[in-house]
Order: sequence, then C-alpha cells, then structure tokens
Amino acid sequence: MKILKFGGTSVGSPERMKKLLDIIDPSERQIVVLSAVSGTTNSLVEISNALLKEDKKKGTELIKALQEKYNDFVIELLPAGEFREQGQEVVDYHFNFLLSLANNVFTAIEDKVVLAQGELLSTTLYHVYLKSIGVPSVLLPALDFMKIDEDNEPVIPYTTESLTPLLEANPENKVFITQGFICRNSFGEVDNLRRGGSDYTASLLGAAILADEVQIWTDIDGMHNNDPRVVKGTKPISHLSFDEAAELAYFGAKILHPQSVFPAQKYKIPVRLLNTMEPKALGTVISTESEKGKIKSIAAKDGITAIKIQSSRMLLAYGFLRKVFEVFERYKTPIDMITTSEVAVSLTVDFTDNLDKILEELNSFGSVELDRDQTIICVVGDFGAEKHGFAAKVLDSIKHIPVRMISYGGSAYNISLLVKTEDKVEALRSLHNRIFE
Repeated sequence: MKILKFGGTSVGSPERMKKLLDIIDPSERQIVVLSAVSGTTNSLVEISNALLKEDKKKGTELIKALQEKYNDFVIELLPAGEFREQGQEVVDYHFNFLLSLANNVFTAIEDKVVLAQGELLSTTLYHVYLKSIGVPSVLLPALDFMKIDEDNEPVIPYTTESLTPLLEANPENKVFITQGFICRNSFGEVDNLRRGGSDYTASLLGAAILADEVQIWTDIDGMHNNDPRVVKGTKPISHLSFDEAAELAYFGAKILHPQSVFPAQKYKIPVRLLNTMEPKALGTVISTESEKGKIKSIAAKDGITAIKIQSSRMLLAYGFLRKVFEVFERYKTPIDMITTSEVAVSLTVDFTDNLDKILEELNSFGSVELDRDQTIICVVGDFGAEKHGFAAKVLDSIKHIPVRMISYGGSAYNISLLVKTEDKVEALRSLHNRIFE
C-alpha cells in the first residue's frame, strides 16, 4: 500500500480536486491524505482569533463569508441532483457547527476544533465527488486513529492498532481517504500536528502500516538545490538521504514539513516529493541512500534571533553550558545553532514568545547581547571529515558578506551560517553561483 498526500494547492479548486484522479490510480490500494482547501486554514485561524477575543459579530461574519465560498465550491465540484445535495449537506453541517461555537463560550479547546474543520470538509467533499463519478472509496476519520501523547508526540503503535482493523474491514476497497493535520491529544480532545502537519500525517501513516512508499504531492517538482523564489536556475534534486532532507526541511525548505522525515526514516519508508501540476516530473526521492561526494542544496531560515552570553565565569567552568540550556528548556524554546569560545557562548532561536523571561535569567550569568532579524543559511551535502575543500568553497563564496556565526562539524551533512536577513538573498545567490557553477 502507498500513502499519497495532497497539499492545499492540490485541492485548491474544484478543477484541481477533480484532476487528482490523473494521479490516483483507483486500481492500486492506497491511503489518500488531504489538506484543507488552500486559504481555508488561514480563514479558520482568523475566525478563531475573533472568537477568542469575544468578537462574536466579526467571527460570525467571517464564518458566513467562508461558507459562501464553499457553497460555490460545491456547485462547481458536484453535478446537480443527489450528489450536489449531499455536498451541500456536508457544508451546511460544518458551518452550522462553527456558528454554534460562535454563540457559546470559546476557549483554546474550541480553537483546535475550529482548525480541524478544513480537513474534514475537503476529505468529505472529495469522498462525495468520487461517489458521484462511480469510484469506490472509504472515508477514514483521522480522529479515530491519529493520537499524540502528553508531550505532543505522535503515538505510532496506537495508529497501527487502530487503523489496521479499519483497512482489513474493507479488503476489496482500493482508495481510502483521510485527513492530514488533525488528531486527538492525550485527553481525547481534538488537536493537531501544527501547521504543515499533513506531511507529518502521511509519514506517520506510512510508518504505522509499513507502506511501500509515501508520496508528498505539492505544486513544485521536488526539492530544489536553492530557493527558486529568489535564485534563478535552480534544479530539483533527484535523490536525498533522510538526514540531508531533514536538515533542509528544518532550515527552510518549504516543500517538506521538518518533522515529517523522521517517522519514515525510522521505519525505512521511501518518501517521494512530486508535483501535482506536472505528474510526470521525476521529483525527489528521499531514502536511506544518496549520492556521495556532492553538495546537494542550500536553504534559508528567517526569523532568527542570536543571543551571546559572555562571562569570565565560563572559563573552565564545569556545568556552565548545562545551566544555559536549562533556561531554554524551562521555557520550551528550541536552539537552532550554537558556537562556544573560552568566555562566551552564542546561540540562535526562532521561537521568541518567552524571550524576555529567558534574557532575564541569562543576565545572571554575564553580559547578554541580542541580534534580531537574522537568517540561517544551511548548505547541505556530503561534508564528511574525509572530504576536502567543500567547507573552504562555501566560506569563499560569501567572503564579501558579514557572517555572525558558523556551525560546522555537528553533522556530516550540513554547514550553517548566520547572516543578517538583509544579506540573505545575496548570500543565496553567491553560494549558488559558486557551488553549482
């Protein structure tokens, strides 16, 4: 069995939703994971924010405006008659439910319920569409088998245990449809895998049922060797190892959710990144194998804040770094990069909600300097210790650009450079022209 995930742009209009059958082969057994229709999650976030602020009037207006879009969507997607009526019933049910939430006490729990409606709508409407054209399918509610624990980590054995009987109950069926992104938490409440989590859903399902492969269908033909939005002449990468893909996803490659690599890697399930708009394009295959002796790609992660803690007490001080890390752990703030010297430690974060409290505690260790509006440039490839000249080539490429931090040696696949965000585009282009000339 294969897992096929389609993102919001792939189901962004009735026409695109219909074209999924150019890719989905009804004769092959597969689970189709759908995101919400593009734009829907943003609209639901806006609705939820209004209701959290107790602005019921604005929330209600936003709900009705989004419903109008779905009313039009149903008319274009489904033929007049029985199936269009079914589609309209689906839309009416979900939006009446949203309106009922707007008229009651609204908390963070209801917020997660609101965000789940996008995937519930897209999957149910697609299921009705397949029925209307005579393609058998089974709609599998993700809330029945996707679960996270108290640490917000997915429980793969639970998914295996809960999903397997549902698949076995339909041995003749080939096409199963389910929602990406949504799940239940340890309390049984509706929750989610955070933004971009449909990729994660697909990878988790692949791991849970030991699928032949996971296919992530988006609007770009695989992972490119640089950001095509700002660099000309980028090319898709044919093969990446799981480690290389994880580095690129974490450090800015938008095509893949950062966490989605790990379940597939653990269970050795190949992941294929493909283009819905060009189904015959080769895309990128992520597996245990990769080409050696090459620099593969460059990615950039914005929104970075650099923190330097300087202290004479750090000199030969046992446990100093542990105390620094404990501050970030207390405030659940991950660290991206870190470099040290005899008297200072520099590190970067991208989550700054608790930054003021963190800085207050760090000041007890010594002087603290802060640099905002930074970008991590990540160069990924085969940087094993036996490789000569790659690091020098990278640094030589940006010798005209001020570099705040360099991280090299923590991974055999990555050199990370911290630059001002205003220098990002120049850094990406310069690296590309020098490395991939």
